[in-house]
Amino acid sequence: QVQLAESGGGLVQAVGSLRLSCVASGRILTTYGMGWFRQAPGKEREFVASIDWSGSSTAYADSVKGRFTISRASAANTVYLQMNSLKPEDTAVYYCATRRTAAPTTVENAYGNWGQGTQVTVSS
Repeated sequence: QVQLAESGGGLVQAVGSLRLSCVASGRILTTYGMGWFRQAPGKEREFVASIDWSGSSTAYADSVKGRFTISRASAANTVYLQMNSLKPEDTAVYYCATRRTAAPTTVENAYGNWGQGTQVTVSS
């Protein structure tokens, strides 16, 4: 079993930045990497970014390319999501989850062990 804990959310003005963290514990070697998803009020949860545990392969949603960067800490089971140039439409609850597939994917059911989520609110 893998447990995930997100942190780093908050309220920020548009064009500001936030960094989210997700710390994994437990049997992470049974997974292939980590992904970030988000869910805005009244909308379905959507893929944001993913990374494999080696850090060599990343993927991003088109809506965040060039603004968000996913990375992992080398010494810890921690994945970060650096969010720059934030927009009001980035407001959502952000979740991390472990990836069950070797190949990068945006498909939600390829992910599991979901964290509790952290709220990000971007004001205009």
